[in-house]
Amino acid sequence: MNIDEVKERAGPRAFNPRDDMPEEYRKAATRMLEFHANSEIMGAYLERPFIRKAPSLERKMAFSAKTQDEIGHGQMLYRAAEALGIKTRDEMLDDLAEGRGKFLNCFHYPMESYVETPMIAFFVDGAAMRRQATLKKSSWEPYAHAMDKICFEEGMHVKHGESILRELMNGSIREQEMTQEAFEKWWPRILQFFGPTDDKSTHHGFASEVGLKTASNDELRNSFLNTYMPKAERYGLEIPDEPRIRDNGDGTYEVVEDDLDWDEFFTVSKNEYNGSKQQINGRAQSQKAVQWVRDMMDSQTTTGSGPIPQAAD
Repeated sequence: MNIDEVKERAGPRAFNPRDDMPEEYRKAATRMLEFHANSEIMGAYLERPFIRKAPSLERKMAFSAKTQDEIGHGQMLYRAAEALGIKTRDEMLDDLAEGRGKFLNCFHYPMESYVETPMIAFFVDGAAMRRQATLKKSSWEPYAHAMDKICFEEGMHVKHGESILRELMNGSIREQEMTQEAFEKWWPRILQFFGPTDDKSTHHGFASEVGLKTASNDELRNSFLNTYMPKAERYGLEIPDEPRIRDNGDGTYEVVEDDLDWDEFFTVSKNEYNGSKQQINGRAQSQKAVQWVRDMMDSQTTTGSGPIPQAAD
């Protein structure tokens, strides 16, 4: 199949591993899936400390379940990427640990306080849901299939984050002030979650033409604003003056994109931000610490007798 045929046939779940896809498609799909999988893994590492730091047993259990879900999402997406035949799962994991793999901007920043957790679990996961719902119509069937399960679980994650936000904003005056401060710090990063503006995006055009993506960065950002601006205000959060948000007067909103720090965004996207190095190093140390488990499993696979059971996707 050549690329023109791919563009002509592109549609929801149109292609699968049985199809002879051109290399250009396979590379683009691998890049997109690897980025998504890396982001799931790095998001889990960001929230993992709150399994212990959360203030109640119920919250600790919720963070434990959420972290487990996110790691599982990453593994499903690596499988869907591996099926394209460009990179193996191990190669993608090594690239992430060695600083070559890319991941979402919000997961490059440390999360230092419990009051910051709803910024990820409610706002960032809510932003992710806007994007991921559209990926159920991706042309690469294994990607779309993975999104069925991932979106279901992410919906629970958003409810978990909303519950924490509600609790904090109904707490003491100091808790409300600290949550507002966290919101002001994270708000610009959240708005950049969807990536560069359409005119600066280098991958959207091709990904859209071959059906890997069905919505642009700006469309997703505006959709998020339309839903989450009213939610933030309903919980008592004040929208910061910067970046400016245009109220279109019809229930829709737009961000003044020039107000966002795109220089920092592109530094982050290249893994060159100080926080990037800290997060990647943490991931590398964790991978190194459990290498003995992989070695043991490889040894058992090599020396064991009988058929090797197929891994569940």
